[in-house]
Amino acid sequence: MLKYAKRLLVLILGWIFIVFGIVGLFLPILQGVLFIVAGLVILSSEYVWAHHLLAKLRQRYPKVANAADHATAKVNRWMRRGV
Repeated sequence: MLKYAKRLLVLILGWIFIVFGIVGLFLPILQGVLFIVAGLVILSSEYVWAHHLLAKLRQRYPKVANAADHATAKVNRWMRRGV
């Protein structure tokens, strides 16, 4: 049951970041691209398409890839703690 709850939390959190990112593309208050990348990093553990999209971003934008790698490491540490 804990594994199911953890997966559900990851999915909800990832999609919330994606939605904030899309809203942030139109509002000057939020950094849309940052939220979208964070959402993709979170969802890449559950969805293959998100993982492939991150791989394409890594090839095209190496600086973004470095930031995504740091974010992925933080998410992995967070997940190992058992949130």
